[in-house]
Parts: sequence; C-alpha cells; structure tokens
Amino acid sequence: MICLPADDEVSGCSVGIGDDCAVLEISPQHELVVCTDTLVEGVHFPQETLPEAIGHKALAVNLSDLAAMGAQPTFFLLALTLPADDPVWLESFSQGMARLARQAHIQLAGGDTSCGPLSITITALGTVEKGQALLRTGASPGDLVVVSGTPGAASWALQSMQNGVQPEPSDKAALEYPEPRLRLGRSLLGWATSCIDLSDGLAADLGHILDQSGVGAEIELNHLPCPQSLAKQSDELRWHLQMAGGDDYELCFTVPAGAASQLAEISSSCGLALTTIGTIVQQPGLVLKTQEGKVFELTSSGYQHFADLENLS
Repeated sequence: MICLPADDEVSGCSVGIGDDCAVLEISPQHELVVCTDTLVEGVHFPQETLPEAIGHKALAVNLSDLAAMGAQPTFFLLALTLPADDPVWLESFSQGMARLARQAHIQLAGGDTSCGPLSITITALGTVEKGQALLRTGASPGDLVVVSGTPGAASWALQSMQNGVQPEPSDKAALEYPEPRLRLGRSLLGWATSCIDLSDGLAADLGHILDQSGVGAEIELNHLPCPQSLAKQSDELRWHLQMAGGDDYELCFTVPAGAASQLAEISSSCGLALTTIGTIVQQPGLVLKTQEGKVFELTSSGYQHFADLENLS
C-alpha cells in the first residue's frame, strides 16, 4: 500500500485508507462512498476468459466494495488499457459491463482508454446516509460472524481450470460472473456492527475486521456453507478453498448475539443464504475449529499480490 502524508488542513474525509471504500462528506444528509479496483489479465482473470465476463467482473468487484459499505451505487469511471483495437472484443466486453450496470442502477460517467497490456480500472461511486456506512471497526466480543452465499465455489473453479478440468457451470459462473450483494449491504445498515466483502479469502478478509476492531474470532469449520461441487472433497481441501481461496465477493459481517430472527428476515427478503459461522472473542487472532474441537491451521491465509516477489527476496 502507498501511504501519503496526511494533511490536517484537508477536511471532509470521514473514512480514508483502510476500509473497502473512502467515505467523503458531501451534504448534511449523505456521504459519498468511493472505491477503485484494477483487473489485470493473467492476474485477476485467465487469458481465455470471455470479454463479456471480464466486463461483468470488472464492475462487479467495485460494486461489491460499495455493498460492503451499505452504499447505493450512482456513477462509475472506466480506464481501459487494450493491447489492440478490437471492435468485436470491445462490444462483448461492453455488453457484459452494461448488463450489470443496468441491474445495479449505476451509470458510466467517463474514463480513459490507452494502448498496452490488457487491464481495466474502475472507480465506483455511491451514497450512504450520513454516519451509517458499514465499517470494519465495530465488531465486539459476543457478536456473531455471518457470511452470505457459499464461499469456495470460485476458487474451486479456478483450481479446476488450472488443472485442465472443466468446472461445474455454477462454479464457473461464481468465478466469472460474481453477484455483488448490494441489496444485502443496504439491509445491514444500522444493524451490522462490521462488514467486508470477500475478495482475497475469508480468513484474510475477516482478519481485516479483527485487526481494525481489536478483537479475535473463533470459526466453526463445519458450519461453513458448502458449494455442492465441494461436498465430496476432503475436509482439508474444502476448508482451504473456502477460507483462503478468494474471489468469492460475498459479504462477511458481524451482528449482535441473539440476531437469528433478523438474519432470517434479511435472508428471506434478499433471497440469499446467510450462515452464522462463528463468534467474535476478546483474544486477538483467528481460530479455526473442527467439529471435534481441534484447531485447523491454514497453509496460507489468502491471496497476496506480491507474495511471489517477497519469496524471491
């Protein structure tokens, strides 16, 4: 992360570096929520990925950040770097992005194009009621840890493709066409104590909540909602994919204890499975427990962009 010196003269930034989005003051009633993400060919998606899927995912990962803050999407900017002028590729890419933009009620407001290795950078903007943005800092001992959907399907699809195996259609869709949980994020406003979207893996992303809230968590691995395609795999493989695989773009959030009825109502209204997988505790750190009560150790906590470079140094 690049850290620039803070300027005490600058005001209006309620939340800066360290969360899914920045939160900026724009009116007495609302705040502007801003995020940006870059997707690079061969890093964030395989070279053979269809351009329609690339367009969808490039916007989806940004919308997922807005969802994690409980924001209502408004506009986005697109910076597109292309290796060649390819109208057919660009048309398919645009269709994938436009379809999701219509669904999310977000409008393209500008951007830039240049020539070079394929990469897509999107800056997305949304609004949230003043002081209501979901943050990573509010988890407290006794809170429940909840996750949406079924983490692990996308990473299982990617691993299958890397091994030359065609993944199940539902798993490939989870990888290439993630669904940003915008409605869920809005439903959690004023109720969830913390929230984050799952991009680098459940263990790594939940770890950000724990670090910034100054707490720990105990996760019951047998409570993880399992994709059907992973049900027949070994526990060790499934747990590693679900906890450290990444690319899920589900929401992980914390709520006060005794919130089962509210969870059921939100799950029903959003048409989305919400599963309690653990509890926030006072002792810092993340502890993963098996059904027998044993502690399970991950070989990696999640995706790190510069891990290979660090290993070479």
